[in-house]
Amino acid sequence: MSSTASGKSGTWRNWGGTVTVSPAREVTPASVDELAAAVRQAAEDGLRVKPVGSGHSFTSIAATDGLSIRPQLLTGIRAIDRTAMTVTVEAGTPLKRLNMALAREGLSLTNMGDIMEQTVSGATSTGTHGTGRSSGSLAAQIRALELVTADGSVLTCSADGTEEERAVFAAARIGLGALGVVTAITFAVEPLFLLSAREEPMPLDRVLAEFDQLWSENEHFEFYWFPHTGSTNTKRNNRSAGPPQPVSRLAGWFEDEFLSNGLFQGVQLLGRAVPAVVPTVARVSSRALSARTYTDIPYKVFTSPRRVRFVEMEYAVPREALVDTVRELRAMVDRSGLRINFPVEVRTAPADDIALSTASGRDSAYVAVHMYRGTPYQAYFTAAERIFTAHEGRPHWGKVHTRDAEYFAKAYPRFGEFTALRDRLDPERLFQNDYLRRVLGQ
Repeated sequence: MSSTASGKSGTWRNWGGTVTVSPAREVTPASVDELAAAVRQAAEDGLRVKPVGSGHSFTSIAATDGLSIRPQLLTGIRAIDRTAMTVTVEAGTPLKRLNMALAREGLSLTNMGDIMEQTVSGATSTGTHGTGRSSGSLAAQIRALELVTADGSVLTCSADGTEEERAVFAAARIGLGALGVVTAITFAVEPLFLLSAREEPMPLDRVLAEFDQLWSENEHFEFYWFPHTGSTNTKRNNRSAGPPQPVSRLAGWFEDEFLSNGLFQGVQLLGRAVPAVVPTVARVSSRALSARTYTDIPYKVFTSPRRVRFVEMEYAVPREALVDTVRELRAMVDRSGLRINFPVEVRTAPADDIALSTASGRDSAYVAVHMYRGTPYQAYFTAAERIFTAHEGRPHWGKVHTRDAEYFAKAYPRFGEFTALRDRLDPERLFQNDYLRRVLGQ
């Protein structure tokens, strides 16, 4: 039996529990040729096609009732070019595996998000990002892409290719799965370096008053605000000459597992069962924070385990609108009667040149709101979204939002460029699903 062969698949659910689907067919190709054959067969059989990674998107961007392509056999590093300082990796490779493999080779990505469970293709296709003054999202670090298009052909694109390849590259780095199935990604890398992290509680009013300075003085700055309090926890990551001073095993377990996952899970369960206690618990929790510093290789500083399951909305606003956005969000929570048991995360990214990047053409700040899985989130997210959109916000493609193609046509100056390319590459909408119909139009 070919590795692409499969009968009717079972039910698939995403990590956040917001999407459940039962595709008609599921394949797990072991090569690009097998994947291309599966795409051609699906087209002949009248099935829509969607690749699905680790399921960390909260939207239905990967959902299909047709052919679901699972990329777990398309993993590993294809090539390392130490002259060009690039690495080419198979699309189904988890970020964790990539980061560890690069570290063994004395290499690293420049920037990354705060978790690394996603596949490289899923993370880049939805615009996953970390925080950075001058270094952008994972997609902004891409130097070349390989993808299988709707006719089953394999297309390679980069900024150095033909005019058509350059046009595809400008869009497909964050392609939403609308232009084809990504099969390999070439990332820019650099020699492995050290980052020093400084985590420190700070009053929200001070963070907002000094935000521009905190942003400009640190390579990577982010903060978490605890609703119902005036408290935040800030994190500053900057390159270091060393020596390494990693978090001790005991301290790491206590901070990252016991407090951030075990105890936090208990707090969430309590808040879901008895919402009235949330403000008191938030104040106690925020006062329990303490400062710490450590120095380690990048992925051990940028990323951390996230075992408490939640639902998330995140919007990018112009960086200059960040302070007003957070102040309005705080005022809304204070007057609403809502009980918010999850911190609000704030990060930044520089402008980039990717058509549907949330940072396309403008320096951006990201505000993410979360609720524990199983807790009603609609009222909170609706009120937050109203604030975000008032500041010309652009939602993360993989996180909860209610925006549609009409909104995005105004929010993204290059939206028409993307949809025109989609018309050329997928005129029959082989890669269409309900989500893409909403956000890109027919």
